[in-house]
Amino acid sequence: MQPSQDGAIRPPIARKLTSSLPAAILVLSGIAGCTTGQPAGPGEFNDPYEQTNRRIHNFNTAVDRAVYRPVSNAYGTVLPQPVRRGVDNFSEFTDLPRRIVNDILQGKAEDALHNSFRFATNATFGLLGVLDPATSLGVESRDADFGETLHVWGVGEGAYLAVPFFGPSTQRDLAGDIVDLVTNPLGYVLSPPESYAPPGSTVGEYANYRYTYRDTLNDVLDNSADSYATTRVIFLDARRFELGMSPGSGGADDGGVIDPYEELYGE
Repeated sequence: MQPSQDGAIRPPIARKLTSSLPAAILVLSGIAGCTTGQPAGPGEFNDPYEQTNRRIHNFNTAVDRAVYRPVSNAYGTVLPQPVRRGVDNFSEFTDLPRRIVNDILQGKAEDALHNSFRFATNATFGLLGVLDPATSLGVESRDADFGETLHVWGVGEGAYLAVPFFGPSTQRDLAGDIVDLVTNPLGYVLSPPESYAPPGSTVGEYANYRYTYRDTLNDVLDNSADSYATTRVIFLDARRFELGMSPGSGGADDGGVIDPYEELYGE
């Protein structure tokens, strides 16, 4: 999972919150109904709300400097790396049931079985996900979200959006995040105080990402000639890459999209 490029916590953190399914369906219907057409090509974007988006981006940047940046620095400095890794592992573990739901909705039976085996392995041998023996066994993490499900179903990405506190998104991904609020089965199984652990670990996970990539993120925010435009192109190209729109794929969505994180983070 990649960090947000405007310094704000990315929308997936909202998947750990609680909501009502009827409300999610209503919002999804309203937003996804506007997301028609195929995504633009590399470097292209659909940003009809740019003036509003820029104001929100400036707000998010101010929140990052005042809150996210110092909190993440304190988190990364005070907690040793093994503890932070354990929090990250637990956050990913509690997110697996939602991924399995999206694997099924996308018709990816093999991924659903893979993530189910990963969940069972880390639940049994990984202290409920604090450790990650599944990766050592070659059962790596495979992400899936409802924004990707909408993409598989043929819904276009729609307009680019800057979401207050959560950073860059699109109409399709925002709709997906709202549905992901209520599609994680753990949300219906756990009750307080146990139900507070997954969202708490997700906050820790994103604080760790903000700390780990602080130099790159700060450079984008503080040294870019236009941090909004830089954020937009990095996010859109990265998201399209995550959805499989890679050069030479031969698919209908092949737009020559590269992975910007490979250059940014050297990974």
